[in-house]
Amino acid sequence: MALLQISEPGHSPDPHQRRIAVGIDLGTTHSLVAAVRNGVPECLPDGQGRVLLPSVVRYLPEGRRQIGYAAADARSEDAANTLVSVKRFMGRGLQDIEHAERLPYAFVAGAEGDMVSLQTVDGVKSPVEVSAEILAELRHRAEDTFDDDLYGAVITVPAYFDDAQRQATKDAAKLAGLNLLRLINEPTAAAIAYGLDNGSEGVYAVFDLGGGTFDISILRLTQGVFEVIATGGDSALGGDDYDAALAQWALQQLGAHAETAQDKAAVRIAARACKERLTAEERAPFAVQIGGRALELDVARADFEAATAALTERTLSAVRRALRDARLAREEVQGVVMVGGSTRMPQIQRAVADFFGTEPLNNLNPDEVVALGASVQAHQLAGNDPAGDMLLLDVIPLSLGIETMGGLVERIVARNETIPTAKAQDFTTYKDGQTALAIHVVQGERDLVADCRSLARFELRGIPPMAAGAARIRVTFTVDADGLLGVSAREQSTGVEARVDVKPSYGLSDDQIARMLQEGFATAAGDMRARALVEARVEADRMLMATRTALAADGDILAPDERAAIDALMQALEGMRESEDAAAIDAATQALAKGTEAFAAQRMNRGIQQALAGKSVQSF
Repeated sequence: MALLQISEPGHSPDPHQRRIAVGIDLGTTHSLVAAVRNGVPECLPDGQGRVLLPSVVRYLPEGRRQIGYAAADARSEDAANTLVSVKRFMGRGLQDIEHAERLPYAFVAGAEGDMVSLQTVDGVKSPVEVSAEILAELRHRAEDTFDDDLYGAVITVPAYFDDAQRQATKDAAKLAGLNLLRLINEPTAAAIAYGLDNGSEGVYAVFDLGGGTFDISILRLTQGVFEVIATGGDSALGGDDYDAALAQWALQQLGAHAETAQDKAAVRIAARACKERLTAEERAPFAVQIGGRALELDVARADFEAATAALTERTLSAVRRALRDARLAREEVQGVVMVGGSTRMPQIQRAVADFFGTEPLNNLNPDEVVALGASVQAHQLAGNDPAGDMLLLDVIPLSLGIETMGGLVERIVARNETIPTAKAQDFTTYKDGQTALAIHVVQGERDLVADCRSLARFELRGIPPMAAGAARIRVTFTVDADGLLGVSAREQSTGVEARVDVKPSYGLSDDQIARMLQEGFATAAGDMRARALVEARVEADRMLMATRTALAADGDILAPDERAAIDALMQALEGMRESEDAAAIDAATQALAKGTEAFAAQRMNRGIQQALAGKSVQSF
């Protein structure tokens, strides 16, 4: 009797052709790894059957370290060397970290533009290195589960992570020995896990409040296509902040202060334990030992909610902004998916239900939902599900462009543009004989470079010397599926090209992102006036330069009165150039252009005569 080959529908019957791919939720508080097994996504447990891995690394002398539960148990006794919530430091400088003095770490600030690091007994560690330790632990767990090497992994990031934070996450994956198949946004992964593509089509909101980050994404689901219409949030807002607010309130009530690293860590641990009990109970004790004293306070749920009301309102403010960006009313949202362990808090459940007027979806474990969705995407990207037709369409959070003459921003990729994307625009040279072009890449919503964030600079060299405006340089922006940016510039006639992969060492703080968006709306009229003024001055300079060049070459063909008239117009434009009136500058520029028309015609006639000199009709 012959054996039959069996395989899952649509999969290869040859097990050697199946690639082991996993989804990883690299969380602020806990991390997980999941994979599709027997056609079903599931989180992979450790040897003790636990699927959650605390995102904690403790560094010990002589290169030793503890990761996960063993490290978390040492938080209070060795707080300075036990690193928690490092996801909040990814792609960040020291100045971007709120209330750094309340944290039990010795921060090491690098040069401007460098990511912050942390001093430990085993040396200085960057957030990328710490994250790599966690990722490597999850990789080992997956390899032990399958008794085989991994083909690759999909890692999730907050939707509001900027370019620097995404790049730092990619670096951590590489350091952990993982083949990164893709970075995907956490809300999108959650939507996949809920299987919303198999349900009714429509608009859904994904409310993702984790340990250290908050995301809100508005998705439209149509025939298996996940299209992110708008995204927002705060990558420095999460359960840790609720812990900190409760801890500060409790210490004020007790009249106590946490001075040492151990005391600060003990207060945070006590606050978290109290918060978790208040999720199910109306009252809970806040019990902590600091400064050699045992302190205890009876905390009511109402006290906790009042102490953290401002944080809850911050989440709803981000929801309102995302709905405005999506141009939707809250009534048009069909359902709200809750993601992240912090959404268990009763005040969050109530606030979301009151805001949207409907009870949120809670039928999946909020801690696991992101990793499960990532595993489905990993399974597909590894080629294990050729019949899968799911399509993810994410967006970028802020506009991208380049600096043009006068310090103006020319936006090439608009915010909330669907990614991956490639956009191109043609530019030209400003001066005669220009053989190089400096390209400055910026991010933001304002019209002036000074009000946006600089991302990268590079130069295009080898442009053939031509008259100003004759060269054609095509600048192309490419944003990949991970949300990372590449910029290239190509001179069309010669084909010379230069490019840069934008890898800033750290990115925008959330306050900066929010400020950029708010200022982009609030200062739109002023920005338009400023842009018009700069453009008028640039055009005036161009006209003056062209006229001086023409006079130097052919000024002898002008009669004295004609030369005097042009000189007077140039002098008038030079005097008007510093005016704050763009219309007046434009008028003076147009007057000079009109006043030199006859001169331009005389120059053309002379050029034709010189070209025909000594030629006969037969020579043509």
